[in-house]
Order: sequence, then C-alpha cells, then structure tokens
Amino acid sequence: MPGNGLTRLRVAITTFFALDGFVFAGWVVRIPAIKQQTHASASGLGLALLGVSAGAVVTMTLTGRLCRRFGSHQVTVVCAVLLSLSVALPPLTHSAVTLGAVLLLFGAAYGGINVAFNSAAVDLVAALGRPVMPSFHAAFSLGGMLGAGLGGLVAGALSPTRHLLGLTLVGLLVTAVAGRAVLRHEPPVPSDRLRPQAGGPRRPDVRTRGLVVVFGLIALCTAYGEGAMADWGALHLQQDLAASSGTAAVGYSCFALAMTVGRLTGTALLERLGRARTVIAGGATATAGMLLGSLAPSVWATLIGFAVTGLGLANLFPVAVERAGVLAGPSGVAMASTFGYGGMLLGPPAIGFMSDWFSLPAALTSVAVLAAVAALIGLATRRVMSI
Repeated sequence: MPGNGLTRLRVAITTFFALDGFVFAGWVVRIPAIKQQTHASASGLGLALLGVSAGAVVTMTLTGRLCRRFGSHQVTVVCAVLLSLSVALPPLTHSAVTLGAVLLLFGAAYGGINVAFNSAAVDLVAALGRPVMPSFHAAFSLGGMLGAGLGGLVAGALSPTRHLLGLTLVGLLVTAVAGRAVLRHEPPVPSDRLRPQAGGPRRPDVRTRGLVVVFGLIALCTAYGEGAMADWGALHLQQDLAASSGTAAVGYSCFALAMTVGRLTGTALLERLGRARTVIAGGATATAGMLLGSLAPSVWATLIGFAVTGLGLANLFPVAVERAGVLAGPSGVAMASTFGYGGMLLGPPAIGFMSDWFSLPAALTSVAVLAAVAALIGLATRRVMSI
C-alpha cells in the first residue's frame, strides 16, 4: 500500500478510536440523569451497568474470530454503527431491567469495536514500521475528555434523550466518512509479520498462547489502575485528606490528562527506549507515583502522585495489545483486551473490599503493586518485546 494510503488509513483508524472515547464518555456523564428517569435504586443501577461489562466481555471473545473471517476493517465499521445506534437507547428505558437489556447491546458494540480497531491498528503499526500504537490510544483518551466536557456543558440544556440522540447522529456521520476510508483499504500484512510458529500453521502453539496471556496480564495491571483511579481517587482525596469536592474531582483529571500526554509522546518514547524498557520504566514510574499518591499526607503531593501514575501507566496497555496482536492476530488482541477489561472491572470492587479490611490508602497501594508486576513482566519478556 502506498505511503499516502497508509497515512489516510491511519487517520481513519485514529478517528474511530476518538469516536469510541467520545461516545462512551457522553453516555457516562448522563448516568445520574438516567438513574433518576428509570427510578432505579443504587443496587438496581449497579446491576444494570453490569450489562455493559457482560456485553463487552462476551463480544470481545467473539470479535477476534469475526475479524479473522470478515476482516478487522469491516468489523470496525459495523461495530461503530451499532455503538452509535445503541447509545441512544438508554434514555428510552423506564426500568432498571430494560436499561440493563439495552446496555447489554451497547456493551457488545463497545467491546466489539475495541477489539476490531485495535486489530486494525496492530496491522497498520507493523506496516508502518514505527511504534505508533500509543497515538491511537491517545485519540481515545482525547475523545473521552471531549465527550465528557461537552456532556457536562449540555447537561443543563439538553435532556438525556436529545443529548444521546445527538451522539448517535455524530457517530453515524463520522462512521460514514471514516468508514469509507477504512473499507477502501485491505488491512496491510507486512512480510516480516511475526508468526506463532514456522511449521504447522493450524497447530495450537502453547508458547504463543502463553505469551499472549502474559501480555494480557500487563493490560490487566494497567486497566486495574485506571478503574481504581476513576472510582476511588476522588474519595481518597476527600475522605482521607479533607480536600474539597472540587479539588477531589481534579484528582482523576490529573491522572487522565497525564495519561493522555504520556500517550501523545508514546511513539517518541518507544522509538528511543524500545518496548521492553518503556514497559519496565512505565511500570516503575507508576509504582512510585501511586505509592506517593496513596500514602502522601498532603493534597498536592497526592495530586502529583496521581499525575505520575498516569504518565507511567500511559503506554503499557497499547504495548501489551500490540505485542499480543503481532503474536496471534485478532485473537491475541481479543484476549489481551478481555484481560484488560477484566482488570478495569476487578479494580473498583477489589479496592472497596481491601479498604474495608485495611484502609483506603492501603488498598490503593495495590495499584502500585500491580504496576510493579507489569514492570517485572516487561523485564522477563524483554526478548519477545524487542521482536
């Protein structure tokens, strides 16, 4: 594929990453209003929200096969259409049960598009010969920040129905434009693509599967930290350090902004350090940052710790997914993504249980422990990382 074609394809795939973050964040900021509309209790809403998780996890395991059969580009476009349509459904529900049902569909589309466009990105990264995977994930982060910011601005002026219908229209329009560019090009398959095993193309390769699981664990360690920071960072600032609600809200913003900056500079970092040293340094940085963020006695030191944690974790998930995809194609991406999503689901309740047993600051140190585990995995797999 000519260089211009690869550039256009990169822009289109990046657009889908940004759209995914934009749509998902737009839905998240309207959860309180939809809870009120459906008259759901806290436990009822929690069960309904499990629909997103269940739909995503089930679909992630299937999407790898769909990408192998129909192509990652085609599956990306179909899932983008489903995501755009399904985000308009939650405001139309009037009970926790029906909300959970439509969120199952929304979660399925969300999980599917994440595997599909990550698979497409893995192929493109290999064809470009440059470690640009973090730039795609930076687009997701930027899309999420834009979606959350815009959602907050229009929350007082637009009902959830109109707001999320607007997201549907934006999503379909963006998909129509970016989808044409994606469907016009076949996924590039470089000649030096790493193969699981030279002989027996259909024979299961236990070593390859084991390595994919190992990279999935890196994704899990990273996503565990993201989930924990999103749900417990503000409470730690407010409850343990007596910060105001406004200052507490800044805590996650510091983390998310630092992660976005880290991903925007991730390609340069990977080109300078290589994948293995980036993972090792990132895990070590996140470990130090989270120890500061969870144990520091002052608000400002904690905010600095949260930001350092975001910088450290920024590029671990992109590297893990890219390596899993190179080893096992869409199936590898699906497995690593499922591990990562599992980590995001595991983080918040695990922190909750540990905070009951010990304390919230002590529970938050588990983020540092798993970041250190990711760094150790990077050290142990540095040879495979370098291929």
